[in-house]
Amino acid sequence: MRKLLAILLLSFSTTIVSKDLYMVRTRQPFPEAMSTLQEKIAGKGYQLSRVQRVDIGLTASGYRTDKYRIVFFGKLDEIRDISERHATLVPYLPLKIAIFAEGDETILLASSFAHLRSFYPDSDLQADFDQWEKDIEEILEQVRATE
Repeated sequence: MRKLLAILLLSFSTTIVSKDLYMVRTRQPFPEAMSTLQEKIAGKGYQLSRVQRVDIGLTASGYRTDKYRIVFFGKLDEIRDISERHATLVPYLPLKIAIFAEGDETILLASSFAHLRSFYPDSDLQADFDQWEKDIEEILEQVRATE
């Protein structure tokens, strides 16, 4: 009985952890996936803030990749408003999606807001978290489906 309970608890915790990260894989080569990602972000009404290269630090550490970026995006008025009400959220804004090449495919990753929800219980902020997660999931799925 204890073994069964341990297995159930372990599988339950794995499910919770997996909800902290959104990941999709697409067969699109990196340049096309990057273009599609930016198009889908704009299609959801977000503005692209910047694209940051991450590969410079990786190659200095011995990794071989020239296709690793973090795409920052958001809605300026929304970010300003939330930053004024919750200054401690500033490090988490704007929203981010990491994109990198792996062989002939491209992987996209984004973090959920599950880890922040208990720190910011305000119902209006919970609604923002819900909307951001929904939009991120849809953006990633649209990129994945564009093959």
